[in-house]
Amino acid sequence: MNSPSLRETRVTMGMPAIVEIVGESARAEDVAAVFDYFDDVDERFSTYKATSEISRINRGEIEKANYSTDMREVFAIAEKTKRETDGFFDIKRPALPAQAGGSLDPSGIVKSWAIKNAAELLIERGYEDFYIEIAGDIQTRGVNAAGEPWAIGIRNPLNREEIVKVIYPRGAGVATSGTAERGQHIYNPHTPGEKLGEVASITVVGPDILEADRYATAAFAMGARGIEFLEQLAGFEGYEIKINGIARLTSGFARYTISSHE
Repeated sequence: MNSPSLRETRVTMGMPAIVEIVGESARAEDVAAVFDYFDDVDERFSTYKATSEISRINRGEIEKANYSTDMREVFAIAEKTKRETDGFFDIKRPALPAQAGGSLDPSGIVKSWAIKNAAELLIERGYEDFYIEIAGDIQTRGVNAAGEPWAIGIRNPLNREEIVKVIYPRGAGVATSGTAERGQHIYNPHTPGEKLGEVASITVVGPDILEADRYATAAFAMGARGIEFLEQLAGFEGYEIKINGIARLTSGFARYTISSHE
């Protein structure tokens, strides 16, 4: 017998988001609390909003000593990721020809950071079974309404109607980086003027969504080297689809393609 669940889809941070809580105790106000949190994060971190904290930082209106605790945390995670990926993850955006310096854009990490925090919010409220997604970055816990492991489909970036692989993360985070959803928004910080052309998408499964996402972004920026980087990264698996449609995966990825019920 299926369990009751509450599922809602909204647009947040300019992207589609899904929150589903499973169980008799699921409350609409807790689903709403997650979306309210996402909207709050967007108000503070959106580079498209002139009043956001990050926009004010980029305009020099806020001194470093006055950054919010959340901004300091996100910047610290970004700097850590930059070090761990040999600079392939970098929130410093190069300046346009008519500009001086550059700007800080933490959007490559904020989405998954917010999802991780939202998952912790639901755990604190006593939930064992839920699904949270923003534009392909996913954190699950427990089981779905049918009492089965959450199943996640990896879309073909060359044909968005096709699912090329189904995986069962069993509480791990799943992040996909590529150009199918948002166009060419990721670049190689070492050669910022060149478009990335070898890889169409790369999906990373990691300990949680934040960990998966920060390495997915860096791995995609590495081009064809990205899957090799993930192969050497303990606790992570990856699935790459090249622009010619050929897929490559890390040696342990297959364990996520088997449901615990099989």
